[in-house]
Amino acid sequence: MKGLDKIIGRIRTDAQAEIDAIRAEGEAKAAEVTAAYTAQARELLRSEAEKARQAAGELAERSARSDTMDRSKAVLGAKQECIDEAFALAAKKLAALPREQYTDVLAAMAAASGVGDEEIIFAAADGDIADAVVAKANAAKSGAAFTRSAETRALEGGVILKRGDVEVNCAFATQLRLLRQTMAAEVAAILFE
Repeated sequence: MKGLDKIIGRIRTDAQAEIDAIRAEGEAKAAEVTAAYTAQARELLRSEAEKARQAAGELAERSARSDTMDRSKAVLGAKQECIDEAFALAAKKLAALPREQYTDVLAAMAAASGVGDEEIIFAAADGDIADAVVAKANAAKSGAAFTRSAETRALEGGVILKRGDVEVNCAFATQLRLLRQTMAAEVAAILFE
């Protein structure tokens, strides 16, 4: 049996050597695969981290541009409100003029805006100065023959000049709106410089 035990021992030794060789080869391959996947994972992680940094930078840049734009809009809105307020204040000051000055302003507007033969339409509240406005407008424009219209309009200051079917609106609100279109930049320069 000694011979048989020797053969079995040898078979066991050879089998164990083969098992150890297979195990060593498997461990080497496993280490190789692990190293390759670890390197891939590290590269993927580095790449994704770089993309995340770039995305965060772009987001911060967009946010900063958006904040700047929002601030600019807010400043522009505030400036527009100031310009609105300046024109509203001008309308209030025109409406609050003493009657003599108010008469002079209406006469000057009629003389400057009309040809000279128009009817002047007044607000009902301005009936007490209508004749004086007509007289001053005629005196201010050479050869003028403005007349007072029997018609009145709902105006908050100013007059309307009527010549046949054509009317020239010299109401304060209309004139200020027209002035705003042409003078807003000048008003802004005065207010904000």
